[in-house]
Amino acid sequence: MLCFTLLVATCLLFSACSSDNSEEQKRDKVRIAEVTRSIFYAPQYVAIEKGYFKDEGIDIDLKTTWGGDKTMTALLSNGADIALVGSETSIYVDAQGSSDPVINFAQLTQTDGTFLVARKKPKYFSWDQLKGSTFLGQRKGGMPQMAGEYSLKKHGINPHKDMKLIQNIDYANIPNAFASGTGDYVQLFEPQASLFEQKGIGYVVASFGEESGKLPYTSYMTKQSYMKKNSDVLKRFTRALYKAQLYVETHTAKETAAIIAPHFEDTSVDLIEKVVDRYKGQHSYAVNPILEEGAWNNLQSVMKEAGELPKKADYNKLVNTTFSRDATK
Repeated sequence: MLCFTLLVATCLLFSACSSDNSEEQKRDKVRIAEVTRSIFYAPQYVAIEKGYFKDEGIDIDLKTTWGGDKTMTALLSNGADIALVGSETSIYVDAQGSSDPVINFAQLTQTDGTFLVARKKPKYFSWDQLKGSTFLGQRKGGMPQMAGEYSLKKHGINPHKDMKLIQNIDYANIPNAFASGTGDYVQLFEPQASLFEQKGIGYVVASFGEESGKLPYTSYMTKQSYMKKNSDVLKRFTRALYKAQLYVETHTAKETAAIIAPHFEDTSVDLIEKVVDRYKGQHSYAVNPILEEGAWNNLQSVMKEAGELPKKADYNKLVNTTFSRDATK
């Protein structure tokens, strides 16, 4: 009888272990390469901190790759499963004749996220003040720079003739370059722009997001091969993202700031709140993950204006809204 009891106990133990392992096997690890760490991506951090991804059986491995070229390299070399980066990068890859195209499947932000920061606080601001100035811009061919150029031209300023345009500074070092004295104006993301205001280093005078209109500015994308093999993972991933987008849209900036604060340890919660509120005010956060064709066409108009559109990109080839439309049902 004792032997039988021990046998049953042993079987139950192995059964429990087997069950636990089975549960673990159901979880999927997804490696995300984000182009930068920014409050601009608040819904992503909400999805992580609120456990929306975990609820969908997904464990997120998030790495910041600092720059569109590095982010796309990580994706193409299988260093990441999903890239969070400007949609223009998928157009560049397609133009090079890739046999495994990069597909945009969920949109995170819908406007440019940068701001024009002046070294000196003007009594009033007009775009004409930039003529003859030194402008510290973003990387050539990147979405921030193209949206910036589009906005400048909209106000009658040729960035390559009417000012000294600096574009040879690495993305991560642009704030430091401005802080050390380079440039009269700089194009910055948050929270750096607001942080400079706090320290008296510079002053936000305009929003490139408001100037350049609706764009698929930052999207989640993956290789076609990964999408074919992991459609269920992407379906659950997008569903979790949409929950977070709804949270940010329907809750106060203060509530969102408190949740995403762990991702910005060197930034005060009050400043995070200010930035979230600023982005919400100009409708930068997409309220759903669907990348619409109209926004895709506007993106190409901005790229063409900047002389960076290699060829017209087929929306139906490089955008897949199956997962985003399913998530919003």
